[in-house]
Amino acid sequence: MTDDSALRREMVDVCRRMNSSGINQGNAGNLSVRSSDGFLITPSSLPYETMTPEDIVEMGFDGTYVGRRPSSEWRFHRDILRERQEINVVLHCHSLYATTLACHHKTIPSFHYMTGVAGGTTIRCAGYATFGTQALSDNALVALKDRRACLLGQHGQISLGKTMEAALWLANEVETLSRMYV
Repeated sequence: MTDDSALRREMVDVCRRMNSSGINQGNAGNLSVRSSDGFLITPSSLPYETMTPEDIVEMGFDGTYVGRRPSSEWRFHRDILRERQEINVVLHCHSLYATTLACHHKTIPSFHYMTGVAGGTTIRCAGYATFGTQALSDNALVALKDRRACLLGQHGQISLGKTMEAALWLANEVETLSRMYV
C-alpha cells in the first residue's frame, strides 16, 4: 500500500467539519476517498473528535482491509467508487432535515433551482434497507444513477464529489434544500 498521509489528514478534517457544520453528530456517518490502491474509509464506531489519520482504514475493491474495522457502510462506498469512475469521494451523513425527508421516503423535487446541483431534476430517496447490507448499497446505486446525491430511506443522505470539499459542500446544500422543502 502507498503513503496516503495527506488524504488521511484531510479526511479527519472533513469529518470534524461535518460535525461542526451540524450535518452530522458523534460517530455517525462516514467518508471514503479513492486512493492509489483502492480507497480509504473512516473506521467503525470511532468519534471524529478522537480519530487520527492513522485510524483511517485502507480497503481494496475486493473487500479486504488493513487497519481498524471499516465503517459498516463500506459496501456502498466500494460499489459507488467502483461503478462511478468520475467520483473520488463518497460522503454519508445523518443531517436532520434530509434524514427527516428520508424517514418519510420523500424525493426532493425541483422546487428550487439548486436541486440541479445534485445532477438532475430531483434528489431521489433510495428504498429502505438495513444499514451495512448489500441491499442498501444496491438501493443507493439505483437512487444515484445520473446523480451526485441521494437520500437513503429511513437513514440519511449520500453526497458524491471529485474532491472532499465538493462532497462536503454538496452534503450541506442537500441539507439546506431539505430544510427549505420541509
